[in-house]
Amino acid sequence: MAKPDFIELPDCESIPVLYEDRSVLAVDKPRGWMLVPVSWQKTARNLQAAINSSTARDFWARSRGLKFLHYVHRLDTDTSGVLLFAKSRGAVESYSKMFEGRQMEKTYLAVMSGRPLDGEWTCQLKLAPDPGQVGRVKVDARHGKLAETQFRLLKTHGNFSLVEAQPVTGRTHQIRVHLAEAGLAIVGDELYGKREGNLPFGLRAVRLAYIDPFTRARVEIRAPTWDFLKEFGFSL
Repeated sequence: MAKPDFIELPDCESIPVLYEDRSVLAVDKPRGWMLVPVSWQKTARNLQAAINSSTARDFWARSRGLKFLHYVHRLDTDTSGVLLFAKSRGAVESYSKMFEGRQMEKTYLAVMSGRPLDGEWTCQLKLAPDPGQVGRVKVDARHGKLAETQFRLLKTHGNFSLVEAQPVTGRTHQIRVHLAEAGLAIVGDELYGKREGNLPFGLRAVRLAYIDPFTRARVEIRAPTWDFLKEFGFSL
């Protein structure tokens, strides 16, 4: 039975499959989907809940013999790009440990308002939850946890800059806060910056690379960038 190269959920656009093997399946997550516990019923855009409902009946899952699929890391609701799912509880545990152990190479593209002072820089500001606003993160040198992001300027266009971000750690909102603290908030980030006209949120996960914990083969997964860059007037 031929397997479709996308996940088709009810009442939404198809989600492209970027990579698949016996243990994992990686998709190109669209903006707008939340990664929260299935029991969290405050939104209809709960991606894990939608996938759980779909695997029991829809062709994309039946053609693969899938009975289980669960995310092993998270992307913010409005962040698009490479998202990895595990096909078994054992794989969830193995790949989650790799993320926690910093064994995953993660690359993002970010579109910012303004221009950085340097072409390359590393930010190591510690981060902690903001007690003044639920869901927000702040820089906290005393109580925060270590966070490190490496940045590289790729292009400028008008008042916007395109940077490559490689988070070494995986703190909540890490890239967003590190850029905002430098006065370079991501376009469309109303939590740490401001909305720029009708432009969408300017952060996309474009690459994930690792050593497969079961086969020891190197895996590199990439998401297309053309449409994302075009939204902001960039090309590479």
